[in-house]
Amino acid sequence: MFNLLKLDDLSTKQVIDIIKEANTLSKKKIVKQFKNKIVANLFFENSTRTHYSFLVAEEKLGCKPIDFSVSSSSINKGETFHDTIKTFASFGIDALVIRDVHNEWYQQLKDIKIPIINAGDGTANHPTQTLLDLLTIYQDFKKFKGLTILIVGDIIHSRVAHSNIKIMKRLGMNVLLSAPKEFQDPQYEYIGFEEGIKKADVINLLRIQNERLTEQMHISIQEYNKLYGMTMNRVTLMKPKSIIIHPAPFNRGIEIDNEVVECKQSRIFKQMNNGVYIRMIVLSMILSN
Repeated sequence: MFNLLKLDDLSTKQVIDIIKEANTLSKKKIVKQFKNKIVANLFFENSTRTHYSFLVAEEKLGCKPIDFSVSSSSINKGETFHDTIKTFASFGIDALVIRDVHNEWYQQLKDIKIPIINAGDGTANHPTQTLLDLLTIYQDFKKFKGLTILIVGDIIHSRVAHSNIKIMKRLGMNVLLSAPKEFQDPQYEYIGFEEGIKKADVINLLRIQNERLTEQMHISIQEYNKLYGMTMNRVTLMKPKSIIIHPAPFNRGIEIDNEVVECKQSRIFKQMNNGVYIRMIVLSMILSN
């Protein structure tokens, strides 16, 4: 694997292999095997979990991370996205981790000759987030085929939703979606929230941006929570072994109630831990190539 831009570029076997290797890595001592490798992290969009888990993964592998700051860069003097990336490629960097707000920003970088890892593009792809979601599911169920996942919330604006839907269907999972009509992507069908909860093995909540509630749905936070929030009352509707995942940041009291965040069905902080192992495996595969 030279780049990781979208999961469509990987075979089903490659996806499963990454998940199994990350699961094994989470249980053993980590060896710093890439002490001479330099990885640049270029986040043109705000991030906490993805950004810093890549940094931790790089440190654990023995890499030398470079952390790019948009606010102090020549972007503010008019330098283009492409030229900024090409500048880093010219430094002799071994790999680039990039996030940007535009869909498929990597199409602008076909002349870049070093490995690139997509840390999120617009509303389209978030490959390492999907892989860590799959690892979290695998740890509970040891399979994917036949499982039902309910993805809830702002589907149309979510790169996590779009990335997850594709690969989870490919792995044989039954994907259900629930969302207010304002947040529905019209290419999919939808189910009632509580009906979906009762059927799901995995409930995948999505972050809701407050401004979209007021500007698109014209409802309050409290009204959204009443309609689509994961409350403890709704947790009681879940199957006994079902789990809750969320890409975070999560909004307590909007899409998830405070007491649900760390309830026994929640795997939200486990996902964050798994993100380090997934990103270590992806980096190892790319840096070993």
